[in-house]
Amino acid sequence: MKPLRIIFMGTPEFAVPSLQKLLEAGYPVVAVITAPDKPAGRGLQMTESAVKKFALSKGLKILQPEKLKSADFINELKALKADVQVVVAFRMLPEIIWNMPPMGTINLHASLLPQYRGAAPVNWAIINGEKETGVTTFRLQHEIDTGNILLQKKIPVRDDETAGELHDEMMETGAELLLETINRLSKGELHGVKQDDIPQKTLHHAPKIFTETCRIDWSKPADEIYNLIRGLSPYPAAFTFLNDKKIKIFSCEKETGATKETPGTFSSDNKTYLKCSCSNGYIYIKELQPEGRKKMKVEDFLRGWRN
Repeated sequence: MKPLRIIFMGTPEFAVPSLQKLLEAGYPVVAVITAPDKPAGRGLQMTESAVKKFALSKGLKILQPEKLKSADFINELKALKADVQVVVAFRMLPEIIWNMPPMGTINLHASLLPQYRGAAPVNWAIINGEKETGVTTFRLQHEIDTGNILLQKKIPVRDDETAGELHDEMMETGAELLLETINRLSKGELHGVKQDDIPQKTLHHAPKIFTETCRIDWSKPADEIYNLIRGLSPYPAAFTFLNDKKIKIFSCEKETGATKETPGTFSSDNKTYLKCSCSNGYIYIKELQPEGRKKMKVEDFLRGWRN
């Protein structure tokens, strides 16, 4: 049996290990589809995606369409005669593309579907205080993240884990799961399970993170604020205001208990700690970034701060 001809679609760092695993297993990746180069940084220099940089190092054919419905792009895909397409952290695809290969299009998603459908599943799992999440491979269909599930793998979430740490773990675990999926598909061992057939008590969603999502509401309980901070760390980061200056918070500790202070009241010894009151205790800030400055430990911040 000839190995499956694969078209790989992805853009950020999260997708790179998946592409690497497929290549190491000997699958012919006939093309890599990734986002167009974009200006970035102070000099607005054109920057390549993480997937493009990796694909270039492997000498792979790279396509960077501005419009996925372009006739030229669609014809080029058809000419590649792929058996299956693999999507990891890419844009929404029109049906004419995801329905093109005879074996369809396989997506890797960073949650245990049908839970946390949407753009930010890693962040929302932590924000909501989940103790377990995972990765899923499934077939693309019309509605986003609703296709038949092929394989899943569970991942425990530590009480102090940040979104960045969970992202990196999912990146590696997801790549292994994707390779297993392609291996078993090539042998005809996977047929998929409808998401509606998987019993769920409550469905949680994972919408895009907006600025207001990141603003800390100090009237909330300590557990909720603690989860929000680690669920948005290191990017885009939870924020608040101190002396009318915006500060981003990347790590913290929580203390629950009675407090007489109004939620949102900061206090410090000006040397070792900076804490803020909430509805049932305090949040101790450990790492932060003041407006217009670099990320720093709270002790470094306090050396140059006057309460």
